[in-house]
Amino acid sequence: MRLTVHLDTFDRVNPMAFAILWLDKDTRQWSREGHFGLDLPDWGALHVGCGNTLVCAPHGTTPVCALEGLDLNQLDGPFEGEIGRVQWCAEGGRSLISGHWRVQCIDVEQTEPETSVFATDENA
Repeated sequence: MRLTVHLDTFDRVNPMAFAILWLDKDTRQWSREGHFGLDLPDWGALHVGCGNTLVCAPHGTTPVCALEGLDLNQLDGPFEGEIGRVQWCAEGGRSLISGHWRVQCIDVEQTEPETSVFATDENA
């Protein structure tokens, strides 16, 4: 299952700041599909626990942001239109910055991408 999640309302970073992330529930990876005003990698790893999803850089466990209430371990969720709070953690030395996340789309088809941004090879 793949989810498209829209992150926004980070007024303290930039009044127009947003990011659109593609989350792969099965591989626990994500990719950046669009963004403005937020500095984040092209892709990375997802860590799930305590009912939240941590969006991390490719080879790290420090979160770029935390999607509060987005539990990728749930069997019956998430659903399109589901919303919650996101804590932006990527601004080093600053306090957490709150915004919102919203599930825009859910894709349950098992299709192979034409090209993949995820580096699965150790030498990549």
